[in-house]
Parts: sequence; C-alpha cells; structure tokens
Amino acid sequence: MKYNFDEIIDRANTDSVKVERCKALFGTDKVLPLWVADMDFRTPDFIMNAINKRMEHPILGYTIPPRNFFDLFLMWIKDHYNWEPEKRSVGFVPGIVPAIALTVQCFTQPNDEIIIQPPVYHPFIHIIKNNNRSLVYNELKVVKGKFEMDFEDLESKITSKTKMLILCNPHNPGGKVWSLSTLRKLDKICSKHKIIVISDEIHADMVHTGSKHIPYATVSAKASQNSITFMAPSKVFNMPGLISSFYIIPNSDLNREYSDYLNASESNSGNIFAYQATVACYARGENWRVQMLKYVKGNIDYVIGFLNEYLPQIKPMRPDASFLIWLDCKGLGMETDELYKFFAHKAGLGLNKGTMFGPGGEYHLRMNVAVPRRIIEQAMMQLKKAISF
Repeated sequence: MKYNFDEIIDRANTDSVKVERCKALFGTDKVLPLWVADMDFRTPDFIMNAINKRMEHPILGYTIPPRNFFDLFLMWIKDHYNWEPEKRSVGFVPGIVPAIALTVQCFTQPNDEIIIQPPVYHPFIHIIKNNNRSLVYNELKVVKGKFEMDFEDLESKITSKTKMLILCNPHNPGGKVWSLSTLRKLDKICSKHKIIVISDEIHADMVHTGSKHIPYATVSAKASQNSITFMAPSKVFNMPGLISSFYIIPNSDLNREYSDYLNASESNSGNIFAYQATVACYARGENWRVQMLKYVKGNIDYVIGFLNEYLPQIKPMRPDASFLIWLDCKGLGMETDELYKFFAHKAGLGLNKGTMFGPGGEYHLRMNVAVPRRIIEQAMMQLKKAISF
C-alpha cells in the first residue's frame, strides 16, 4: 500500500497539544506548530481499523492484553535489533515518562544523585527535581557537528550518592544514534560504580538508513543486568495519545522489584484501544514505518539544504534518527528568549526553546519536521523572509 504523507489535516478543535497550547507558549496562535514531538501524518489505517473493529462490540469493559501482545513485541525487537530477552523480563507500562518516574521512586531515595546528559529530553529534568533527587549534568560535547559523550566529565561527577543515569538512546533533541563503542564506555563506567542505567529508547524504531540502533542492554552481560529499557510503538506509529509502552529488565531481582512497585502503584495496565493498536502496529506496521521514514528523511534533507543555501547563519544538526532537527542559531546574534520570540512573532514558527533541554541548549531551537512537505516549504520561506527583512 502506498501512503500519502502530503495530506494536510486540520488538527484544530481536536484538543491537540500541538495546536491548543500555542497561544500560551508563543504568545500567539498564528504560528506553524513545529514543536511537540508528534506527527501531522494520518495515524495508520491498521491502527484505526483495529480500534474500529473493537468498537463493533457494544461493551468497553475492563480488559487484559491480547494473547499475542508481548509475543509480537518480542518478535519485533528480535527482527529489528537482534535482541532476544526472555519473555519474563518484559512488561507493560502506561507511558515511558511516568515509567521513568516510577524507576526513580523505586530504585533511589530522596537526595540521591541522578545523572542526565543535556541538552536532553526535558521531562528527565522535571522527574528528578519533582521527586526530590539531586540532578547532576554530564553535558554532551559537539564534535564535528554531532553530539558525543564526555566520559572524563562523567567520571568526575560520580560520587557515593550517584545511583542512576538516564540515557536517551537515540538522543533527543540531537537525533544521535549512539555507537557501540560509546555505549560500551558508558557501560564500563556505570557498571564499575553500580549506577543503574535507565535507557529511554522510544525513538529506536525511527533510525534512518545508514545508522543502526543498539539497545543499551545488548552491549554486554553487565549492561543487561544493570539496566532498564523502555520502548514504545507510540512515537513511530503516531499514536502517543493511546499511551502504550514496554519495559525490558533482564535482571530478575530488578525486574521483580520494579514489577512489585508497579503493582503497588496500580500502574501496570493499559486501556482497551492501546492494546489493540499496539498489536496492529507490530503485526502490520513495517511497510508504513519504512515509507514514513523515507518521507521524513526527505523533509530533513530539504530543511538542511535550504538552511545551508539561504540561511547559513543557522547550523542544523543532522539527526541519525527521528523527525527532530536541532538548530544552532548563534549566528543570528540573539539571546535564546529573543530568538524564540523572533521565530514565533516574526517568522510565524512555533519551535521548542533550546534551554528547556538543559545546559547546552542556549541559542538553539528544536524543529519537528514530521509534517507534509508543503508545510516545511512554507516554514522555510517564512523564516527566510523574516531574517531578510
């Protein structure tokens, strides 16, 4: 089947976060919303068909996962990442962000230190602060236009109170696919200091041709026993509103402790439509995924080509994965807040402010290009006009 990613779909009056929060965030709703990380592509037909099929039954009662729910997920990660964890190591969680918060509560105590690697997905910061843990920054370096980990800085930050590191793999906002050598170095340090690694791998299924996602837990036997991995179909198949995610914990002791904590928190079950949609994704989603990534890659190429030719003051970081582009705007000569307002009020573009991702985000913006090409073309022309004015 050939999918149409050029279709323009009006999301107004659907309670869409991307649309409804523009006024509050940007001071105007007259922007192209290219910020929050969901897609403006039609949610795939196999998902909608699965939901509609279930709605033919007149009772939406309490439900359990379908019989093939975990088997299909395990088959997916075997086929895509050559990873074969035992079925007992896998469980359901209603969303990766709350699931990470629960790991923080389960495996650390107030004032324990937790390391993150900014600029990075901003809920990591909120989770740590809101749970009264000590936030430690191991800031990433930019080497030849790409993020790299600073292991010397990491080792210098570790103390006896350091209990956890939250890894973004692939990285958001930079789209970096971490190499095997990088993950092995990280594993060596974290295993040595008995630091649990929480690996957020929600963008794993969105790696572009030429790169390969490596689950952190597959790096070594120690990494497998010293980590908790989270994955989900929600990002790649554009169904984040259904909130369906998985944890993989090969270490039986950690698995039991986390499973018991989820049970005690009443946080281990999902809704009937999330279950049905997830099964549909892993059973019938590969063709859509491949086509979508090809289209997104075209959008990325267009934006980077346009900026290089017409607006060289803005330096885009080419992502190895996902539909997000990290824009270095230092060349425009504006402070971050001024930059953010300029894009919104002068160019009519609603992008994420770089500083929300922590240190290293100054003078940067994050742009979501998972929209029809015509919108991307319009956005670039608006930006060129605003800067040239």
